[in-house]
Amino acid sequence: MPNLLTEITPLSEKDCFYIVERHKSEFLFPLHRHRDFELNFIENGRGVRRVVGDSVEEIGDFELTLVAGEALAHAWEQGSCTSPDVREITIQFAPELFSPELLGKNQFSNIRKMLAKAELGLTFSLRTIMKVYPALDTLSSQTERFDQFLSFLRILNELALADDTRVLASSSFSHLEQNTESRRILKVKQYIADHYSEEIRLDELAGLVGMSTSAFCRFFKLRTGRTVMEYLIDIRLGHAARLLVDTTQTISEICYQCGFNNLSNFNRIFKARRGYTPRDFRTLFKKNRIFV
Repeated sequence: MPNLLTEITPLSEKDCFYIVERHKSEFLFPLHRHRDFELNFIENGRGVRRVVGDSVEEIGDFELTLVAGEALAHAWEQGSCTSPDVREITIQFAPELFSPELLGKNQFSNIRKMLAKAELGLTFSLRTIMKVYPALDTLSSQTERFDQFLSFLRILNELALADDTRVLASSSFSHLEQNTESRRILKVKQYIADHYSEEIRLDELAGLVGMSTSAFCRFFKLRTGRTVMEYLIDIRLGHAARLLVDTTQTISEICYQCGFNNLSNFNRIFKARRGYTPRDFRTLFKKNRIFV
């Protein structure tokens, strides 16, 4: 998103991380991005709207999300929240805090994987939030800085061990590629990335990797957690969301440009996956973008 508000965070070069705790009744900070990683916790915020990339969702009473990477636009907005006292704890830390050499160590492998996923935004379940809640609850009030940093590391490690996290933004919207997969999967994903606007047949994809159609479908689902059609639709929707945000093309033009061959079907799928119609999604992002 060129021209999107870029926040200069308060993080000092002499500190490992910056933490701030607020009690608020309104969410006013606009859609923005920054190079520092951010772990954001919200308590008593039911109805607050979380925007991360092309993911737009209303949160429950508790929320914990990690965002990493300067390209990822995000914001927490008022939504339908009416709580007079929302507690928010924001922790920001520089990408350089964990060097590639440190992240390459066995003890940091889970944190390395988590930070990579967080380039698309990573949200944590209530079960995981409750595991780290006691440490989060007291982190900002700890006066011994070294102990505070150790507590922060323990929080990150606990989150990295969670098996019920959820990635938020689509890679096609965020222009990010995941390069840790097998060559066969990467070959199929690259083909889809190059031809998503065209008709793509299963036998074509299976032929790329020398497999039968049925074997390929099982293989793809096993390695990605999604069916081929689910993945293709997500890629098309990511590109459509990007065009809705960055261009003035009509919704009909975007529909066909992104490989959908029916406008009503496109509207239905977009609303089912994103929670908003394409028109409302475009309006939401235009309203919350600040140009500088």
